[in-house]
Amino acid sequence: MNTSYTLTAKILHWIMAALFIFVWCVGFYSDHFILSNTDTLRHTLIGLHKNIATTIIFLFCIRLFWRYTHPVPDLPHTMSPHLKKLTHFMHICLYIVLIMMPVTGCLLSWSVGYTAPVLYLFDLPTLIHTNPELKAIIKPTHIYLSWIVGIMVVGHIAAALKHHFIDKDNVFKSMMFK
Repeated sequence: MNTSYTLTAKILHWIMAALFIFVWCVGFYSDHFILSNTDTLRHTLIGLHKNIATTIIFLFCIRLFWRYTHPVPDLPHTMSPHLKKLTHFMHICLYIVLIMMPVTGCLLSWSVGYTAPVLYLFDLPTLIHTNPELKAIIKPTHIYLSWIVGIMVVGHIAAALKHHFIDKDNVFKSMMFK
């Protein structure tokens, strides 16, 4: 019985979790607490947000490859088949929104004529031209997705904590470093 994720899977999970939470907080702060579009702090934070968020695309691809080439730990036998299917479905949904966030962010950036920078090293190739009509669709999509994925991450954390403190099974420990 497989009871733990590989070291690579754990590293990717925790790096992506930290990056996502950080860029979510930076995006939230720059969008809700700095109301002036001419504020230099806002531009600096949005630049930081983009430079780090775009790395999630690359990490996501690595993680997806790793996930499908390495087995995951078995879920506890105490979980019902229905709950196991729901867990699998929610993980797929989490993967989908985690990739949609940086993709919609890039589309938003390009639609207003900006680049999509990666770690202050290079820009992703611009795939679309400035497009106000697309911006009108992508901006609210990116914002709604941010709330959806934020709620899903909180749910993911709550489920992990439930497994650890209430169910007292190995689910939480399987993603921890030993």
